[in-house]
Amino acid sequence: MTTVRTLISLAVKKGWDLYQLDVNNAFLHGDLNEEVFMTLPQGLAMVGKGMVCRLKKSLYGLKQTSRQWYDKLASSLCSKGYTHSNIDYSLFYKKQGCSLVFVAVYVDDIILTGTDLEEIASLKPFLHDQFRINDLGKLHYFLGLEILYRPDGVLISQRKFTLDLLKEFDFVDCKTTTSPLDPVEKLMATEGTLLSDPTHYRKLVGKLNFLSNTRMDIAYSVQHLSQFMQSPREPHLKAAYHVLRYLKQDPTLGIFVSTKPDLNISAFCDSDWATCPDSRKSVSGYLVLMGDSPISWKSKKQATVSLSSAEAEYRAVRQVVGELVWLERLLDELTVQCSLPISVFCDSQAAVHIAKNPVFHERTKHIEVDCHFVRTKLQQGLITLQHISTGSQLADVFTKALTGVKHATLLGKLFVFSSPPT
Repeated sequence: MTTVRTLISLAVKKGWDLYQLDVNNAFLHGDLNEEVFMTLPQGLAMVGKGMVCRLKKSLYGLKQTSRQWYDKLASSLCSKGYTHSNIDYSLFYKKQGCSLVFVAVYVDDIILTGTDLEEIASLKPFLHDQFRINDLGKLHYFLGLEILYRPDGVLISQRKFTLDLLKEFDFVDCKTTTSPLDPVEKLMATEGTLLSDPTHYRKLVGKLNFLSNTRMDIAYSVQHLSQFMQSPREPHLKAAYHVLRYLKQDPTLGIFVSTKPDLNISAFCDSDWATCPDSRKSVSGYLVLMGDSPISWKSKKQATVSLSSAEAEYRAVRQVVGELVWLERLLDELTVQCSLPISVFCDSQAAVHIAKNPVFHERTKHIEVDCHFVRTKLQQGLITLQHISTGSQLADVFTKALTGVKHATLLGKLFVFSSPPT
């Protein structure tokens, strides 16, 4: 999804047209490279016992199907001069002089964009001859993401998915809340009555996780609720319902991508030390912006226990720098020259000093070596670490439950809107 958001943001900022294609019965186009047999389908009467069918083409339900479809699509695009990205294999591109065309693929849904409209126009009938495609015209709906075009940019939301989710769980007429989670309530893994039907909770959290592809405001909530998937209890389900009540407040909320041609990358990272009452592990969060448009974010509980808040913050920096290393390579393939070093904003002076000053050995000897690759990237000039005040930390929304007023204030700074700003 980061690749999709980045490609859409780049196209909007550079004024490229976005098109969408849909492949009919995509998995039936794959060629099998091995012998595969299946039992006779119901209703087919054959003489003799133990007879089976040998497949000549792939079918839905085979483990090989998705791989074979990708191989068939990749070989077809490569035969037309396209190259698959080494950073994300769902992305293909063709570069010839000033001509740029990018193809993003997710199973049977395809996005086309670039500078060469003639190449895009010739690619559509080529793919139609190969696979039988539907030309859906301008990009409006992709993987549940709704693209709403405005004169000053586009709004990417999941309005329909949100409304369907509220309807499915009977929360259409519920009372609303101003924040995804109650900042006072602390959820424990073993407190409360076990749910008689845990699949209900798991289904809800799974759909909320998909919704966080555009709703970064619930990223922390989804991460927190996902910790209890194995043995969900009544307080956990109540907290998940609280998220639904928050979504009811504004189902049309999404991220706004402006047409401002600012392609500079910046990042914010934060952590909440020892916030998990069961494991005492910390939660990290980061946000990556292209200009003023969010393209990547994450809220995640750290894998190990941090002995200090400085260590927890340093691990948060490591996570966002790892994302920036990958993103810088992706942008290079998208012909975007990142203005280096990339600014990484952190509200911990100690974490900044640890990255810049190896003399801090006595305080950092227990930290794993892999965390210190932050220092390497700092010395190589990929990033520059800058300290900001806690009040200006945009990644705060990914590490803890906030009050309604502070939550709403941060969303405005994150360019999360129900309609584009005037």
